[in-house]
Amino acid sequence: MRVDPSILVDRREGWVALTLNRPDRLNAFNTDMHARLAEALDAAASDESCRAVLLTGAGRGFCAGQDLSDRMQSDGPVDLGATLEATYNPLIRRIRALRKPVVCAVNGVAAGAGANIAFACDIVVAARSARFIQAFVKIGLVPDSGGTFFLPRLIGDARARTLAMLGEPVGAEQAAAWGLIWKAIDDDRLRAEADALAAHLATQPTEGIALIKEAFNASAGNTLDTQLDLERDLQQRAGRTSDYAEGVRAFMEKRVPRFTGRSS
Repeated sequence: MRVDPSILVDRREGWVALTLNRPDRLNAFNTDMHARLAEALDAAASDESCRAVLLTGAGRGFCAGQDLSDRMQSDGPVDLGATLEATYNPLIRRIRALRKPVVCAVNGVAAGAGANIAFACDIVVAARSARFIQAFVKIGLVPDSGGTFFLPRLIGDARARTLAMLGEPVGAEQAAAWGLIWKAIDDDRLRAEADALAAHLATQPTEGIALIKEAFNASAGNTLDTQLDLERDLQQRAGRTSDYAEGVRAFMEKRVPRFTGRSS
């Protein structure tokens, strides 16, 4: 394990665990943590042996969003739009564009940008004690880090608007019932199940999963006809991978497939 001041990078067989590591600040983001996480995600993207990513937090919470103490060090008004453009927006784009599945294990409170970073991941599991809070309204701000995009698509407009305007917490079991996350897990089993999920995904057809991500990322802005055309094109690419050939062979031979994750 390589220990970093703000990110723990734990490389496993075929996948990597990235842990937000500012537990004394509930893993709230500062400039350094943004930079370290960007480096870790870029490294995972370029590492062919890494076929899945797990994102979680150290200590009693997943992420409390922005570390507001950073804001207090400024002599004048902070350009929050510039901050988003430089840090949070690239992070969300990295997670969504990563051609590998990203699992998020929410081990406690996920507030503000912390909640929306979790929702940007592909599969989200949470400890039963976890809470998701759109805390922006409590300091007069708008949900960012994709919050106004993800929330209405995950839980509908009425719930999304209410959560954004009231800033009330949603527990993990309610979040799972609403479809905000994949499922709630007993606290003492969260990390083991999240690790097992990432390890499983690391054995699957990685290029096929990348194409699945590509399809879902595009679907929100596409018409049905456009999406059907995209599915056709992506399926053409998937059908030319060695993993597709291996999947068919394994099916015919009644055995477990041995996917390599390569595009050809």
